[in-house]
Amino acid sequence: MIDPSQLASLRRPISFQAELAGQPLHLQSTWGLFSPREIDAGTRLLLERIEVAPDADCLDLGCGYGPIGLTLARLAPQGRVLLVDKDFVAVEFARKNIALNGLDNAEVLLSNGFDQIEPKRRFDLIVSNIPAKVGKELLTLWLHDARARLNPGGMLYVVTINGLRQFIKRYLEDIFGNYDKLKQGSHYTVALACRR
Repeated sequence: MIDPSQLASLRRPISFQAELAGQPLHLQSTWGLFSPREIDAGTRLLLERIEVAPDADCLDLGCGYGPIGLTLARLAPQGRVLLVDKDFVAVEFARKNIALNGLDNAEVLLSNGFDQIEPKRRFDLIVSNIPAKVGKELLTLWLHDARARLNPGGMLYVVTINGLRQFIKRYLEDIFGNYDKLKQGSHYTVALACRR
């Protein structure tokens, strides 16, 4: 039988610090969110490869508790960053982490992909650590919607498990007309497509 103090401990937010793309962050998360105690290898691989203009308008698609979006906000201090996730707990923690890190150029929205994003809003950069079990149908919608929401010359960066690599390559070539594999690690692949 677990004692009440252990239960209370499990209910408390998980707090840790991380450095991503040279940016120090204070983060809080909770059980049930993706990689709650540390930054996963896919996110790290992605953020090592990303190029962000200081004034970029960015979208973190499927933000979780926010490590990618917060890093983008630090890298684009004159830009804006929108973080979206379909999980209300993730959105709550992303909001807490924006405040915890004092980022006034970032906001978070509860949205299933692009559903709740203002239709006219466009981005210079869209970034996603695509969940392994997102499903082909939702992934198809995300990639088509991402292209439609990018400004001309805008970039889509994604990281996926290696098992999705060929699917992503095929779809990005079909939808964007281009695909660039930036890095393939032992478990994850970072890819880039540009709206030309």
